[in-house]
Amino acid sequence: MKKILIIHTGGTIAMSEDKKTGEVKPNTENPLHLTLNSLEGVQFYIEDFLNIPSPHMTTNHMVDLANTIDRRVSEKALDGVVITHGTDTLEETAYLLDLILKNTCPVVVTGAMRSSNELGSDGPPNLLSAIRTAMSDGAKNKGVLVVLNDEIHTAKNATKTHTSNIATFQSPQYGPIGIVTKRRVHFHHAPTAREKFRITSLSKKVLLIKAVAGMEKEILDAVCNIQMDGLVIEALGQGNMPPSTVKPIKELVARGIPVVLVSRCFNGIVQDIYGYEGGGRQLKNFGVILTNGLNGQKARIKLMVALEKTTDMDQLQHIFQQ
Repeated sequence: MKKILIIHTGGTIAMSEDKKTGEVKPNTENPLHLTLNSLEGVQFYIEDFLNIPSPHMTTNHMVDLANTIDRRVSEKALDGVVITHGTDTLEETAYLLDLILKNTCPVVVTGAMRSSNELGSDGPPNLLSAIRTAMSDGAKNKGVLVVLNDEIHTAKNATKTHTSNIATFQSPQYGPIGIVTKRRVHFHHAPTAREKFRITSLSKKVLLIKAVAGMEKEILDAVCNIQMDGLVIEALGQGNMPPSTVKPIKELVARGIPVVLVSRCFNGIVQDIYGYEGGGRQLKNFGVILTNGLNGQKARIKLMVALEKTTDMDQLQHIFQQ
């Protein structure tokens, strides 16, 4: 018999809709508990870790969750873990867990786009698919997985792409690595590499800003006056910035503050191609760190984690090219 831990953190999957006002808000009792009765051959352990909307989730919550999972896996010799989570920040929690969890048993994160009493609620089927994935031998050694809408995604690539559609989670460029059908859990791809960082807390402040056409120099000047440990910029195209931002970026790097570039584009990676003022090649020559396909929110998480290990710019560049 498989032993599966289900950890609830809140989110729409644990909320209900007020039929009079249309307001969606948390319940005092998690409505998902009744869903588990339909599965056989599994022993469940249930833990109500949090009951908050996902915009209230912090990186400290995420680290506490990782430490809790590692303790429970060791204590109970679990075969898998399923986490229910609000979708707004689900990808950030999943990715941080992927980077810092010590255990190797399958860990699956799921959520819902419709609350528990809405017509067509996707919470119960998503939970069941996540449990089946966590029970699957094929889920071993694939890192933290995100399962919604019968698709299995890696934590590194999954991102929320639609504000309300139940098929919101996609993996740009790569697609899902598996699917959940009525008969089985089927994996058709696997990650080629995984990263692990041995940390138990996060203490670094990393900011995230987005580049736009004609971006005002004052924005970067203001950012330079904020006490921070790192900065992530969603740059234009393959990693280019308006010329007005070059000087303050160069000043930040000169002060020893790592500046990481991602692209605001939906697909692709940043590269040091363009040599004009503000181009990716010029920025890299200044010491700006280029990434290998992460979106902005995940690059922020990764930089926070990496800075717990090193502040060396060359090492950070190497970490972000993985």
